[in-house]
Amino acid sequence: MPDTIRPAISAIRNTLKEKEAALAESYEAHPLTRNYLRGRTAVVDEAIVHLWTACELDGECALVATGGYGRGELFPHSDIDLLILLPDVLGTDTEAALTRFVSALWDIGLHIGHSVRTVDECLEVAADDITIQTNLLETRLLFGAAVLLDDLRQRLQAALDVDRFYQAKQLEQDQRYERYEQSPYALEPNCKESPGGLRDLQVLGWISRAAGLGTSWRDLVRHRLITANEAHELRSAERFLQHIRIRLHLLVGRAEDRLLFDHQEKLARAFGVKATEGKRASEVLMQRYYLSAKKVMQLNAILILSYRAEFASTDKPAAFVINEHFQTVRDLLDIRDDELFRNHPGAMFEAFQIMQQRSELTGMTARTLRALWINRRRINAAFRANPHNRRRFIELLQAKRGIVSTFRRMNQYGLLSNYLPPWRKISCQMQHDLFHVYTVDSHTLMVLRNLRRFTMGEHAHEYPLMTQLMLGFDQHWLLYVASLFHDIAKGRGGDHSKLGMVDARRFCEQHGLAPEATDLVEWLVEHHLVMSHVAQKEDISDPAVVQRFAERMGSERRLTALYLLTHADIRGTSPKVWNGWKARLLEDLFHATRRLLRGASPEEALGLDDRRQDAQRLLRYHGLRPGVENALWRKLDSVYFMRHSSEEIAWHTRHLYHRPESDAPVVRARLSEAGEGLQVMVFARDRRDLFMRLCGFFARLGYTILDAKIHTTRHGYALDSFMLQYPGEEAHYREHIALIEHELPILLESDTPVERPPEARLSRHVKHFPVRPSVRLRADESGKQYILTLVAADRQGLLYDVAKTLAQFGVQLHTAKIATLGERVEDAFLVTGRGLSSDSHVLQIERELLKVLTI
Repeated sequence: MPDTIRPAISAIRNTLKEKEAALAESYEAHPLTRNYLRGRTAVVDEAIVHLWTACELDGECALVATGGYGRGELFPHSDIDLLILLPDVLGTDTEAALTRFVSALWDIGLHIGHSVRTVDECLEVAADDITIQTNLLETRLLFGAAVLLDDLRQRLQAALDVDRFYQAKQLEQDQRYERYEQSPYALEPNCKESPGGLRDLQVLGWISRAAGLGTSWRDLVRHRLITANEAHELRSAERFLQHIRIRLHLLVGRAEDRLLFDHQEKLARAFGVKATEGKRASEVLMQRYYLSAKKVMQLNAILILSYRAEFASTDKPAAFVINEHFQTVRDLLDIRDDELFRNHPGAMFEAFQIMQQRSELTGMTARTLRALWINRRRINAAFRANPHNRRRFIELLQAKRGIVSTFRRMNQYGLLSNYLPPWRKISCQMQHDLFHVYTVDSHTLMVLRNLRRFTMGEHAHEYPLMTQLMLGFDQHWLLYVASLFHDIAKGRGGDHSKLGMVDARRFCEQHGLAPEATDLVEWLVEHHLVMSHVAQKEDISDPAVVQRFAERMGSERRLTALYLLTHADIRGTSPKVWNGWKARLLEDLFHATRRLLRGASPEEALGLDDRRQDAQRLLRYHGLRPGVENALWRKLDSVYFMRHSSEEIAWHTRHLYHRPESDAPVVRARLSEAGEGLQVMVFARDRRDLFMRLCGFFARLGYTILDAKIHTTRHGYALDSFMLQYPGEEAHYREHIALIEHELPILLESDTPVERPPEARLSRHVKHFPVRPSVRLRADESGKQYILTLVAADRQGLLYDVAKTLAQFGVQLHTAKIATLGERVEDAFLVTGRGLSSDSHVLQIERELLKVLTI
């Protein structure tokens, strides 16, 4: 690069930095998106044109801004998209100057995306690449031959197939929505790409430009594609998203469009958002973001359909009359009168009923969706009190098809929050509790969706028992009602189960449900957390635990209803929270309780004799002669048979029947039959630090312990079973089986101190939404054993630290219930030890445990 250009580069770079810093300072003082975006565009324009002239480039070429830069919207760290349009014949000197110019662009500190083409080349690549075609729709001349850019614009517009472009952009949006699971409610959304983000608004602008409908929201109003009020809402949402992106770039100091936990609290402060009594400032801001994204999605859907009706087909579609209120147009439900919902508000529910009844309908027309949105507030106290509307709402829940899509659409367009006033408070309310990944309203509709799938034959293979129970449950739509109310009181303060049951009873009584149906729904809302608590935190192999749970159920109908709702609820929190192990715990508790409610004794309910017989049958299947199990089984008490399934008993026996007093530890591992993960059996002479050594070994391999069954035999051996899961995306379980079976016995025979597992980095979620640890050590009902309960943020080596502390105090572990809820653990242990009857000794243990649990 010639030495004459270097001083110019240095001067341009320094000037650019100074002006960008001044622009950011001005924005902080007077945050106006228009001023900042256009201001930065002007600053960059000046720098690039100055560099262009410094490189001695004349008017032979055209220097063109494209994309967002061409549109005049440059965010603090946006890429700068440039097109250098060449004439058909380019001089040698100009070619060398262009090379210097492109190299110098990076030297002045700009992130450049550039292309150098002739007009013909631009048209050729645009014909094959919709992204390039879109980029060329937004062009602005910076310097040079305007005639080249005019030629490109004219020929591009002439070659552009509007219908094809519309379909391509709609397909792109559909694919983008799929990538983000159709939801704007991610914990860390992308303000540009996520549904409801800036890209949704840009898509609308691109289609408008391609169709010659204008470049602003006002232009669309003039073409009667949107109303003046919708244009105002679009512009308001656009400004909010622009503020989010500008502040995010300035805070992070680079191009970052994800609202990561690391930035949410700082972003809230930058917006001047204050914390409330029940919410962090970041949660208040994020709820505002989700509401904005929801509105953008609504308006995007309306306008996309309006575009389709405007130009996607040259033939005017025929309308087929359904009744006096509705017709179909291109398989879409359409209102026959724009004032229908204004004059007959009850027809809003009728529209959804028709959607459920007619499988050929794929959606609603733009004017129908617009009318729903405009008239949503006509669902008022008088509407809610109307018996006809109440009956129709119940019928929407009783329909044979389309229930989930109906309620999702009603939620999207604000009908649900107007018909169920308590719903307003959970709309777009995020749950920062380390295991919910959806807002409360989205989670609720996910639970409804899970329940609905239990009734559908095409999904019966997923959970056959659930489908069998659901189809055999009289009035299973009552479970849908319970799902709508189970979390409706979240965020109000107090016990949301107790508060929600009041709302549920009021709803049922207002809608004329029979007393027994009302009682069931109310009871389900009140007790919707009970079954998951018992299954995951109590010893369900203990007859007394199952007996108490059965007494709370009272009847098999309530048990079945709660089982179905609990299963759907846990699966609706997060894909990471549900697993086959939890499904197995719930199923075991359900079967044992159902047998108890049918008249079996507590021991019969747990199937003790059945388990022994089934285990013997499996042993015979594997070729073991009758009686070989006796030597081992005489060493095992009834508690062992209660805590293990027949299949686990048979697996243990196959490996131990010939060595019930083995001097060497016996370790076996296999793929879990309950789902992804490993099951490990350890048989060794008991020792005080055994559990600690096992936890340390598994932690060093990177495994999370999902469940631990700790059992001491009558002759002083430990027979322990672990359910392990690898938290990473790639778990090489088969490769680890041989490693565990070879290395773990060596460790157990050694007296070498176990190394503490290496510290693992805390997830950003735990870092920004910490769990306050708690420890409680109390005697059980018998007074002979003690129950230790822990709550903490999950991390590698946590159980090792707990086990080491217990070993130091001489506390013996008998059972462990490990409940991992996302990144939060709620563990319970049954323990014994000298001194536990002393309050001061227990207090000392609790204090030491709190130290190791505190991050």
